[in-house]
Amino acid sequence: IYPGHGMRYVRTDNRTFFFVSSKCEASFQMRRNPRKLNWTQLYRRLHKKGTTEEVQKKRRTRATKTQRAIVGASLDVIKQKRSQKPEQRAAAREAA
Repeated sequence: IYPGHGMRYVRTDNRTFFFVSSKCEASFQMRRNPRKLNWTQLYRRLHKKGTTEEVQKKRRTRATKTQRAIVGASLDVIKQKRSQKPEQRAAAREAA
């Protein structure tokens, strides 16, 4: 609100309110909900009106899966065992 414009309303509990126009003041005193009045700032913020710059969603870096060696088995040994056919695995299990 620019200096010299609007009205100040002080309630009995010492809370102060500033109104730009008599329309705002009248609506306030009639206890109208500013969230439901299309022309109020609160309504416009709630319903995402008049946002000039569209905010893009932040890009997230996805976690990349990496294979690591386990203690007692190197990475190439693990890859070999993974590429084995199920029959070979079963035979190795029976032999052990």
